[in-house]
Formats: sequence, C-alpha cells, structure tokens
Amino acid sequence: MGGTNPTGANAVSLIMNILLIEDEPKTLEFIAKGLEENGYSVDGAPDGIEGLRLAMQKSYHIIISDVVLPGMNGITLCRELRGLGNHTPLLMLTALGDVGQIVEGLDSGADDYLVKPFEFQELLARIRTLTKRSSGTPASLILAIADLEMNLESRSVKRAGRDIQLTAREYSLLEYLLRNKEKVISRQEIVRHVWGLDFDTGTNMVEVYINYLRRKIDRDFPQKLIHTQFGLGYVMKQTA
Repeated sequence: MGGTNPTGANAVSLIMNILLIEDEPKTLEFIAKGLEENGYSVDGAPDGIEGLRLAMQKSYHIIISDVVLPGMNGITLCRELRGLGNHTPLLMLTALGDVGQIVEGLDSGADDYLVKPFEFQELLARIRTLTKRSSGTPASLILAIADLEMNLESRSVKRAGRDIQLTAREYSLLEYLLRNKEKVISRQEIVRHVWGLDFDTGTNMVEVYINYLRRKIDRDFPQKLIHTQFGLGYVMKQTA
C-alpha cells in the first residue's frame, strides 16, 4: 500500500469518526496511523463481534471492515448492522478480489469495496466519496419512532418538537432502544451494549435508567413508547 501523505491537501478540516475493523494488528495499526495523520479519529476492532458492539454503541461517519474476520466476517457484520437499522456508510476491504465475494458484500448492504493491496490515497478518496454521499442523506443520521426523534450528528433528542435533555448514559440507552425498536431486549443485552459489561451486576441500574428515560420522554405524553415485557425485558414500540 502506498504512503499516507499526511500533510497533503486532502487532509480533512473537520474531525470525522471512523471505525476500522481489521484482525491483522500491523495492518490495523498502519491504516489507523495513516487516517489519524490525515485528521480522522479512529477506533479499532480486531474482530467482527467487537466491531458490531462498537458500531452500535457509538456513532461513526464511516465503517471500514475487512471481509475475512474472526468471530463474525465482514459480510455477516454488515447484514447485522443493516438489520439493526444502522446505515453508517461501510467500506469493505478484501485481499481476494473475488467477484462473487464483492457482489455478496454489496448485496449485504456494503456501500463500496477496496481490494488489497491498495494505494492509501485511493482509500482516502473512497472515504471522502462515501462521507459526502451520506451527508446528503441526513435521514441516515436520524433515529425515530412516533414523534420521538434522535439526531446522531448533533446528539440531540426531541419529542413532539420539544427538546429532551439527557445524560450521556441515558442517551446511550435510548439510542440502543431506538436501534432495536419493536424488538424485546433483555436486561442482560442492555447491560452488555450500554454499560459494556459481559456479566449481570446484580444491581437494578437498568431499571433505574429505564425509569429516568420514562420520566423524560413518556411521562408528559399520552402515547407511551417504552414498554416492559415482564420476565423478558423492554421494548420500544408504538401502541395503537
């Protein structure tokens, strides 16, 4: 792959967040270093499972993922993201250049692909194209149900046009519920995705934060959006 040209005219003026999913440590380090030198902020993930977790926890301008990954390959990862309502532009990297694999990746919801080895300037050009394209479709940065709307770019929340002020943890919980609207989510899933813990803490923190959200987004409105499924978990949905 070619040089990174970190001081060239192509460096971005505004910081954009990129999720880079690559299982080869040296490749991940090389690409991340080049992107950071060009003004991007980069989070790295060594496998598809960790990549999916990060993608659902934090908002990114673009996701770059290798196709061949441990735990969950890039094609399955893309299908999972799209199925969960995450439409962040996704660029797939493949060392094979296999037409069938490329078609499968694009059919799964990927926006573009790049065959290894590649010139770094080509990677930067693909990123610019995808981020420009996504900025023209602001709906991809909006999560909504009924009259509740979350803007992922401004990190703002409104219900019926009224601003709702949330703490960082409340925002993360609401984002996870919105990304999984109409789906019952267990307490354990919420703990894992919102708090990043792989075990039950034994506390009632999930219930406490669900109640915080209810007071802010449901209490003053006739239609309730957060519902308890006793013995199963919680679901965000509209009721007739």
